[in-house]
Amino acid sequence: MKQIKVLIVDDSAFMRKLIKEFLSEDPRIVVLDTARNGQEAIEKTEKLKPDVITMDVEMPILNGIEAVKSIMSIQPVPIIMLSSTTKAGAENTILAMEAGAIDFIAKPSGAISLDLHKVRKILIEKVIASSKANVALKRLKTENRDVTKISRKPIKKNNLDKIILIGTSTGGPRALQEVITKLPADLEAPVVVVQHMPAGFTQSLANRLNALSHVHVKEAEHQETLKKGNVYIAPGGMHMRLNERIGQVFITLDREAPVGGHRPAVNVLFSSAANLTNYQKIAVIMTGMGSDGTNGILDLKENGQTIVITEAEESCIVYGMPKAAALTRKVDEVVHLESMARTIQNYL
Repeated sequence: MKQIKVLIVDDSAFMRKLIKEFLSEDPRIVVLDTARNGQEAIEKTEKLKPDVITMDVEMPILNGIEAVKSIMSIQPVPIIMLSSTTKAGAENTILAMEAGAIDFIAKPSGAISLDLHKVRKILIEKVIASSKANVALKRLKTENRDVTKISRKPIKKNNLDKIILIGTSTGGPRALQEVITKLPADLEAPVVVVQHMPAGFTQSLANRLNALSHVHVKEAEHQETLKKGNVYIAPGGMHMRLNERIGQVFITLDREAPVGGHRPAVNVLFSSAANLTNYQKIAVIMTGMGSDGTNGILDLKENGQTIVITEAEESCIVYGMPKAAALTRKVDEVVHLESMARTIQNYL
């Protein structure tokens, strides 16, 4: 069995030791070395060629964001950020993912977390999953390859109001940036997004996307009414559902039990939208681990007018959720990420 080679980057000797101990407990993982700052991380990445890097965000000499940028330009490798849950920590984590990191873990109690054991299991799981990620993505050269239509019958045009539903997980922040920044300010539909993230990070994601986009992007609020040209991101740690009253669609948020291990869950959003009979739904599944969204697609297709679009394997960081969706045989189009925004707009 080929072991996953990991480089640990953290300015705290205690954190380096703790992370190394946790990862070394799993026989599938071998820790090659550790680094104390971003500059050391770049040098050791070039020399050791790890399969996965765990990277602290805030470090001296060269911080995690700049280190990610350099590593992804020199020698792309899956990078998992370890971040504090402070506002600054969350903002820097979003910037690190924009720079190329594929996932992150929130430290339970700040920069030096004596209780890091609380996330030990998820750290191991993310290292193993990240080792299979596609970080050296190839851009498609030919226009005729960017959309694969796989619908089995024509989709009827209708005059129903539209709602765009997006579900994503690992690699999602970068994918969302690629799609949402290409949507026009006068978009003729609201966009509702579930991105798997813990509490404290979705506000920073919404703020960053809002700063880069023509549409208005915000973290969703309980009882908020949907408006065209607005993007609503489910708050971390809360399920988001859509409901209808007096001809208007509004959001409800709750902390009910995780579904399929996730809260927010794409399945919860999609299944709630299936009950909106006076709207056509455009459901989009992008990069992510697992199969969240699959049951929701089945509900949507069973209960009314729904177009299902999934991200093509060649542009996915992790081809898990889109693959599971494709296995339902309910997908209408498979689209490269670069063409996703245009494809969505084609249905409006």
